[in-house]
Amino acid sequence: MSVIRVSGAGTTLAPAGAARGRSSLSEAARMFRRSGSAMFGLALVAVLGAAAVLAPLLAPHDPDVIDTARRLARPLTPGHLLGTDEFGRDLLSRLLHGARTSLVVGLAATALAAAAGSVCGLLAGFVGRWVDQLVMRSIDTLMAFPYFLLAIAIIATLGPGLVNGMVAVAIVNIPFYGRIVRATVLAVKQTEYVEAARALGVSELRLSLTHVLRNCLAPLIVAVTLNVGGMITALAGLSFLGLGVQPPTSDWGSMLSSSRQYMNVAPHVAALPGLAIFLAVLGFNLLGDGLRDALDPRLR
Repeated sequence: MSVIRVSGAGTTLAPAGAARGRSSLSEAARMFRRSGSAMFGLALVAVLGAAAVLAPLLAPHDPDVIDTARRLARPLTPGHLLGTDEFGRDLLSRLLHGARTSLVVGLAATALAAAAGSVCGLLAGFVGRWVDQLVMRSIDTLMAFPYFLLAIAIIATLGPGLVNGMVAVAIVNIPFYGRIVRATVLAVKQTEYVEAARALGVSELRLSLTHVLRNCLAPLIVAVTLNVGGMITALAGLSFLGLGVQPPTSDWGSMLSSSRQYMNVAPHVAALPGLAIFLAVLGFNLLGDGLRDALDPRLR
C-alpha cells in the first residue's frame, strides 16, 4: 500500500509504512512534550549530566584536598557553599565529581546489561528449541539468587573496585533485559512482514537484526531509562558497604558511608549525597515513565 503526495512539483508515491512511521514518531514526541512529569525528569537528567560533564570547571576546589582546620563546616561557609566533610574537603566539589562517577558507572553498567541481555533474549526467542531452553534456564538460575547478595558474591570473587562493581551489577541485571527482549521477539517473529521477508529469501541473521531486533528498541529504551536509577542506587549501596568505589575517589555512595557517623553533629554531610541520589533516580524514573507512555501505541 502506498500514499499519494501532491506537491507543487507534481505527484509522488511514498510507502505508507514510512508515512505511518513518521506520524507515529511525531505523535510520540508530542505526547512526551505534553507530559509535565516527563519534561521535569528530562530537565533533572540534563542538569545532572551537565554537572557531571562540567565538574572540573564548576568545582570550586580539588575534591580530594584535605583541610582539617575546616572540617564539618556548615553550608554557606565562606569559600564552601555546601560546607565540608569530616576531612575538610569541599562538599560541592565532591558532589560534582561524584556525579561523574555515579552517572557514568550507572550508565555503563546499564549499557552492558542491556547489550548482554538483548543478545540472550534475541537468541532465545528467535532461534528457539534447545537454545531457548539453555538461555532461559541460565537466566532463571541467576534470578533464583537475591539481587544484592548475588552482586556481593560476584564482587567477593572479583575483588572490590569501580569496574568490578559495575560488572557485578550488570550481570545481575541481564535477566531483566533478556526476558523483555525474548517476549518481544516471540511476538514480532510471528507477524506477517517477518514471514514475507523470510519467503523472499532474507537471511536469518539479517532478518533477526533488521526486522526483529529493531522492533524491540521501543520497550528496550524504556527499560534502560527506568533501570538506570536502580543501577545508580545499587552501585551506591555497594560503595556504601565498601565494595564499590574506593577512597579517595568521589562517589555518592561512599560519601554516605563515611558521613553516617556524623549525622548528629553535621547532618548536611549525609543529606547532600542522599539528595543527589534521590534526584538522579527520580529524574530517570520520570523520564522512563514519560517514554513508556509516549512509545506505547495503545495509549494513543
